[in-house]
Amino acid sequence: MDSNEVSILKRALEREKKARKAAEGLLETKAKELYDASIHLKEANGRLESLINKKGDRIDSAFVNIIDPYVVMDMMTNVINMNASAKEFLGYDHTKEQVQLSNIVHPDYLEYTAESFQKLMQVGILKNYEAKIITKTVGEKYVNINASLIYNENGSPIAAQGVIRDITKEVEIKKLLEDQKKQQDIIVENSSLGILLIVKDKILKANKSFVDLLGYNEIELKNKSINDISSLEDSDLYENLLKKSLEDDTKKFTIIRKFFKKNGKTLYGKTSMSNVLDSKGNIEYSVAMIEDITREKRAEEQIRASEERMATLIKNLQTGVLLEDQNRKIVLANQKFCDLFGIPVSPDTLKGVNSEKSIHKYKNMFSEPDDTLGRINEVIQKKEVISADELELLDGRTFERDFIPLFNNDEYQGHLWTYSDITLRKNYRKNLEIQKEKYGSIIANMNLGLVEVDNDENILMVNQSFSEMIGIPADDLIGKNTTEAFKIDIQDQDKIKEHNKKRLKGISDSYEVSVKVANGEQRFWLISGAPRYDDAGNVVGSIGIHLDITDQKNLELQKENLVLELEASNKGLQEYAHIVSHDLKSPLRSVSALATWLYDDYKDTLDENGRYNLKMMQEKIEGMDKLITGILKYSTVNNDVLDNTEVDVNEVIQEIKEIIFIPEHVSIVPRRKLPKIKADKTKIHQLFQNFLSNAVVNIDKKEGLVEIDYVEHSKYWEFSIKDNGVGIPKEYHEKIFQIFQSIGNKERSTGIGLSIVKKIIDRYSGKVWLQSEIGEGTTFYFTLKK
Repeated sequence: MDSNEVSILKRALEREKKARKAAEGLLETKAKELYDASIHLKEANGRLESLINKKGDRIDSAFVNIIDPYVVMDMMTNVINMNASAKEFLGYDHTKEQVQLSNIVHPDYLEYTAESFQKLMQVGILKNYEAKIITKTVGEKYVNINASLIYNENGSPIAAQGVIRDITKEVEIKKLLEDQKKQQDIIVENSSLGILLIVKDKILKANKSFVDLLGYNEIELKNKSINDISSLEDSDLYENLLKKSLEDDTKKFTIIRKFFKKNGKTLYGKTSMSNVLDSKGNIEYSVAMIEDITREKRAEEQIRASEERMATLIKNLQTGVLLEDQNRKIVLANQKFCDLFGIPVSPDTLKGVNSEKSIHKYKNMFSEPDDTLGRINEVIQKKEVISADELELLDGRTFERDFIPLFNNDEYQGHLWTYSDITLRKNYRKNLEIQKEKYGSIIANMNLGLVEVDNDENILMVNQSFSEMIGIPADDLIGKNTTEAFKIDIQDQDKIKEHNKKRLKGISDSYEVSVKVANGEQRFWLISGAPRYDDAGNVVGSIGIHLDITDQKNLELQKENLVLELEASNKGLQEYAHIVSHDLKSPLRSVSALATWLYDDYKDTLDENGRYNLKMMQEKIEGMDKLITGILKYSTVNNDVLDNTEVDVNEVIQEIKEIIFIPEHVSIVPRRKLPKIKADKTKIHQLFQNFLSNAVVNIDKKEGLVEIDYVEHSKYWEFSIKDNGVGIPKEYHEKIFQIFQSIGNKERSTGIGLSIVKKIIDRYSGKVWLQSEIGEGTTFYFTLKK
């Protein structure tokens, strides 16, 4: 809200105050008059009853002394008599025409009038009846009537009397006050400024803008002090301004406050305080108008911080800075400038010095003094931006100079010089040129093909190796598009397009393509591509390193063919294993049956040696059957599809204990409850069965014990099976997991069980190992990936 709006609002408040005081005085006067009229009515009421019956001149003489309009009506609201004031006010004369008071009531007040008349009949008196009537001469008027009934000697109402008071002006004043209040409320509520009404240091009212500013509702703000929701940056300044405003009768001042929002954030408010004083000179109430200047305040802080940073930056720049006005007097210089030119004073001392005169003291520092001074004058006269202007010094240093003219509204204000020592950079540039030549020679002669292209795949540069790879001279390739220079297989063309899109995004990667070189030969290339940038960091093309991998690709194809042949061979071997196991087991079963029959038929005839030989034959046949079954299992371990489900290892151990042979002196005991794992139950059953079967038959102690335990890791399970058997010699620790390898001369062992265990564990990406001491026992460890 601007100052005009504030002024309008203030004047509206003053008018409302004056109007309220005038209305209060008028109401007091009229109330007294009403009281006097009421007393007069009571005194006259006794006389009226007889006067009504007698009528005539005596009634007229009774009304002479009543100043206000006074009317007597019958019970049908017909006027019986009225005084001169009533005749003048209403414009009617009951002596000349019939006057019915209900007919002059404004239509908007008929219902209210009927209710009031009923009340008069019930109570006998009517106080402060206010309505709008239509007079004959002056039109609409607002009236206030106090009336009472007149009774006959039997106590029945026969008429009513009333004093009429004209309250038109009071109603208009009241309406004006209400309109002014509404206008004021509209102004306050729609003001862009936050407005507070403060009485005795407490907030009595807050407008919508202030509520929106702080996030509190009006109820939360009531009875809070402005100091509860804000703080002063300078309390002494506030006290001085307040005191001054009260002394010089301005009663108004402005100060910055920091307000605290409900959400915990803060804002800065430009607060204009207006105080209204009572008759004793004390503050009766205050109006605070708050303008949110948070952005301006923070912008000022940022500008101030920026100026401080800029000053610090210029002071500490590693570039010499010299600012001159239009007359070439020094306005600003930094320490680096003084250091570059060996000026033995502080930069502040240089302010106001004429550069044109003082430069002659230092001109002999330059390799060509006169040309240097002439160049300075030429640049200043042209008043054009100059950058990267080089100066050679006698001591071998090289400075780079920039010139920036400064204008304000097209008026020349001065200029800025910046100086940088580029001696190292210049030397580096020379070394870089040498290195470029060196590496250019390496690139030209390396065995890898190098190609540089733009974003449209036009060839900008190739090395000799690429020219030889493709079979086209380098000069013939420059300027051509890659699609013209060599033919890419159709299936690889989309691949190249995708990788070119990646280059535009700054992505480097490698990929393989199949191409036809100049002689028509099909070759395979591995391309490693990277984006190429300009000085501004924009992608302007790409660089590709090309490696001919045709020989490696052919080897891979051979390898793939060998793998396919190996898979076919393995499949044939598996089928062969099934056939052999079936064909071998059939005669074995026949031989086993014959041996059994021979034993049953001739056991009584044969001697002990013969019966022994038949039993040995049966055992050999059983061993052979186990061997064939083991070979079949071993050959199919890696080919079965794993059915991974939840397997309770406790249940697996229990099932194994029920089906394998366990000597009476041996116990199988889990050290604790074993876990549930995700695996193929058949494979887990085979795994534990082979370990436990080996353990229980190799225990020579009176009390044999096999213990099962586990450790859970984040990515795998680790199980252990420990026995107190004979132990395993160290030289067999690796052998026993190989097929057909067993310990000692035990003929019942096929040497396949632990090799099957190894293959199952391998399928679960696990490991298997053991620890053993001869005569003390063995512990097998194995892991299974989760």
